Amino acid sequence: MSPASYVVLSAILFSLGALGFLLRRNAIVVFMCVELMLNSANLAFVAFARITGTLNGQVVAFFVMVVAAAEVVVGLAIIVTIFRTRRSASIDEPSLLKY
Repeated sequence: MSPASYVVLSAILFSLGALGFLLRRNAIVVFMCVELMLNSANLAFVAFARITGTLNGQVVAFFVMVVAAAEVVVGLAIIVTIFRTRRSASIDEPSLLKY
């Protein structure tokens, strides 16, 4: 399989993640779509590193994974706390983070 196929797959996955981020209203689903977009960017970085023959893309993908892991910890904690207090994970309520 050529690295260009991985770039196309990455573009498709990123598009699905962006579409889910824009259309869904549940915070958990939006959070998963953001993670899908980050993982598709990692796939593109690794594919471009393979094309160029360097390790730069893999190093960047590693740092993106580190940031994504920190995002998961903080983001899920916030979402769970909001769900426990409001009994809703909808992102349509603008007053949700007021207090």
